[in-house]
Amino acid sequence: MAPALSVAPNVYDAEPIPEAARAEIDRLLQSGDLFRYTAPEDAPVALLEREFADLMGSKYALAVSSCSAAIFLSLRALDLAPGARVLIPAFTFAAVPSAVVHANCQPVLVEVADNYRIDIDDFAARLDDDISAVIISHMRGHTSDMDAIMALAAARGIPVIEDAAHSLGTLWHGRKIGTIGAIGCFSFQSYKLVNAGEGGILITDDADLVARAVIMSGAYEHNWKKHAVKNGGPDGQNDPELELAFARWQNMLPLYNMRMQNLSAAVIRPQLPEVARRVRDGRANHDYVADRLNASAWIEVPDALGPEERAPDSIQFNLVDMPSDDHARAFADAAAARGVKVQVFGLSTDNARAFWNWNFIPGERPELPQTRAMLMRACDVRLPARLQKPDLDFIAGALIGAAEDVMGEETRAYGT
Repeated sequence: MAPALSVAPNVYDAEPIPEAARAEIDRLLQSGDLFRYTAPEDAPVALLEREFADLMGSKYALAVSSCSAAIFLSLRALDLAPGARVLIPAFTFAAVPSAVVHANCQPVLVEVADNYRIDIDDFAARLDDDISAVIISHMRGHTSDMDAIMALAAARGIPVIEDAAHSLGTLWHGRKIGTIGAIGCFSFQSYKLVNAGEGGILITDDADLVARAVIMSGAYEHNWKKHAVKNGGPDGQNDPELELAFARWQNMLPLYNMRMQNLSAAVIRPQLPEVARRVRDGRANHDYVADRLNASAWIEVPDALGPEERAPDSIQFNLVDMPSDDHARAFADAAAARGVKVQVFGLSTDNARAFWNWNFIPGERPELPQTRAMLMRACDVRLPARLQKPDLDFIAGALIGAAEDVMGEETRAYGT
C-alpha cells in the first residue's frame, strides 16, 4: 500500500508533452516553417485536422487559435443575421457569451439546475421563434439532456453548436460529444484533456459550413485548396462537394485570421493517441473521489445522466446545508489550509463563470435565481487524470476534513 501523502499533490501541471513531438518541433524550428499554408500539402495543422476528424468520426475539422475562435467562426458560418438571438446556458465560461457578442449576436441565457446541466423546462420556454441558434456548453464536462435539446431545436429548425471544450472523449448514448449538433468545438488550452497551451478545433459533417469557416479563419486567396483533400473521399481524393462550397464562397467572406500554426499542431498530434487512456484514468479518478465525498453529510457530487459516459479532468460538488455564504467561504479557506484549493463559483471574486459578471452583454439580463443559487454553493477542484490513489486520498480527505472543520463545529454548537 502506498504511504499517505503529507504534502498536497500538484493538480495544476499538465502531463508532459510526448517525446514524439520533439523531432517534429526541432524540424519546424530548423526550417522556420511555422505557417500552416507554407507547405503545398500535409502541413502539421492539415494532418492534425485529418487525424482529429478520424478520431471523432466526422467528415471535416478546422484547427484554429482557440475554442472561442471555433465558436465565433461557427456562428459566422451559420450566416446569422446581425443581432440574432443565441440561446446559451447561464453556467459557462465568459468566452462563450463573448464569442456570441463578437459575432454580432445577442446571448440569451437559460437556467441551469443544481446538477450543472440545462434546465430543460426553462430551455423549452426560451426556445421561441426569435432564437436563431443554440450553443450547448457541456460545462466542466457535464452533459445536458441532448435528446431533449436536439428534439426541441429540430422541431423549430434551429441549429445547435456544441461547446465541447471540456468534453473530448465524453459519450452520449455511445455517440461522441461534439458530433451531435451541427458543429462541435473543442479546446487545446493547457487545462484541457489535450494541451497545446492555446488552440481549438471545430468539427462538422456540413461542407458548406466548414468551407465558410475555413475561409473566414484566414484562408486568403486560394489557400482553401489545401483543405480540399479530405480523408473521407474516395482514395483520399478531393471532395467535390467541399471544393464547390469553397468556390462558392471565394471572396464573399471577411478574413478574421484565427488560424492555428504548425508548432501547436506538432504539440497536439502525439497526444491524440493518449486521449482514450486519459479519459479512462480521469473517469476512474473522478468516480473514486466522488464516492468518498458523497459519504460526507455536507458534500454532494451530482450523478451523471443515464446516457452519459463522462471524461472528467476536474470534480464539481455542491455544499449541502451550509446556511450562509460565510460558511461556504470558511469551507474554501479550511480546504486551502489543508492544501487543496477550492473555487466556489459564485463566491470567487469576478469569477468568469458567474453570469452576473458578464457586464459586456448588451441589454438587461434575467435574474436566473436557480443558476445563481447553484453557483453560490457549487465547488470546483482540479483532478487531472495523471493523479494516483494517494493524491486522490489526500484531496478527498482534505475536502471532507474542511467540511467537518466548518460544519462539525456548527453541529456541536447547535445540535446538543
